[in-house]
Amino acid sequence: MLTAFARAFKTPDLRKKLLFTLGIIVLFRLGSHIPVPGVSYKNVQICVDQAGSSNGLFGLVNMFSGGALLQITIFALGIMPYITASIILQLLTVVIPKLETLKKEGQSGTAKITQYTRYLTVALAILQGTGLVATARTGALFQGCSAARDIVPDRSIFATVVMVVTMTAGTCVVMWLGELITDRGIGNGMSILMFISIAAGFIGAMWQIKLQGKIADGWVEFGVVILVGLAMVCLVVFVEQAQRRIPVQYAKRMIGRRAYGGTSTYIPLKVNQAGIIPVIFASSLLYIPALIVQFSGSTAGWATWIQKHFVKGDHPYYIATYFLLIVFFAFFYVAISFNPEEVADNMKKYGGFIPGIRAGRPTAEYLSYVLNRITWPGSLYLGLIALVPTMALAGFGANQNFPFGGTSILIIVGVGLETVKQIESQLQQRNYEGFLR
Repeated sequence: MLTAFARAFKTPDLRKKLLFTLGIIVLFRLGSHIPVPGVSYKNVQICVDQAGSSNGLFGLVNMFSGGALLQITIFALGIMPYITASIILQLLTVVIPKLETLKKEGQSGTAKITQYTRYLTVALAILQGTGLVATARTGALFQGCSAARDIVPDRSIFATVVMVVTMTAGTCVVMWLGELITDRGIGNGMSILMFISIAAGFIGAMWQIKLQGKIADGWVEFGVVILVGLAMVCLVVFVEQAQRRIPVQYAKRMIGRRAYGGTSTYIPLKVNQAGIIPVIFASSLLYIPALIVQFSGSTAGWATWIQKHFVKGDHPYYIATYFLLIVFFAFFYVAISFNPEEVADNMKKYGGFIPGIRAGRPTAEYLSYVLNRITWPGSLYLGLIALVPTMALAGFGANQNFPFGGTSILIIVGVGLETVKQIESQLQQRNYEGFLR
């Protein structure tokens, strides 16, 4: 692997792409430490030291921003608005016929959908930036911190507008940096920035577990977490690479004097066809009742019940609901992202068939049957992986940003595998040996 890295840097154009990607990453991390105008940096640091660098309610967004959310920096919102906008557009593509038509138009249609995603990202950034400023002004961003209400000293409308505009502009810059990496660097830009944001908090989270440990000054807990993390990485790599290959045979066709077809291929159906989307959906949905209780300030019976069962994240009701939502969204997303009828029609149109299965409707029914069977283990795997931080919260007293678990480990392993594959493919084009032997 080290030899492959050395060869990658010896190749001029590949070295230029790698250095460009590293430069964008440095800029992204610098922006994650520049505070927004109008924020008391001193009080923010006091609250971070008192309340910790994680917050159960805002933990997901804080993780995607690389800790910039609770620092209230210009990149506080990170790429979360873009991720949300992309998911919304994917769902709307199935519901709105015009978007579905654009998706089928090829590159021009994809460019228009990308433009719509950008517009929606800006709108969501304004909305989330306003919510973050309002939360910081009320002191709800850091519960239990004496300086939380003094984070935003200037409560004027002008100061609020400047803060929201700054964070919205920061989101647009992050989106632009991600697109630059995609066009001129290595890998998918948004995925790389997401990877860096999550990886930035790993060392701090690991050291926090060591400090909170009680056996042998925390080194036993630290070692156990490392071993569990390695086991989970192996499991995630195994499942993410697993796929069911359905063989497809294409009949020969005579067009003029030439014969076309007669080839054999396969349809790769991944065990985890939905990826990380179900975990993000379920996490976002479970944050809604806690946000409602926090912003309403109600002390009624329903608010107390939600506060008790759904805010801390280690209650059995929360665990069961979270697991069931992940399983549901896994089936839901697979249903809207893979259309067996459309695949069967395309195969029939080009003379393809699955051996032993008639073309047309029987093929669509067979694909649906196989897809449902492999989605069950994929959804259960997602639910179990996502519950690891919750179990750590109960077992080790760790925070909800437990490093080896849930959303973080799925994203890091997935992006790492995809980036390595892209570097390897470019090395193989130049007759060099890649990472995977």
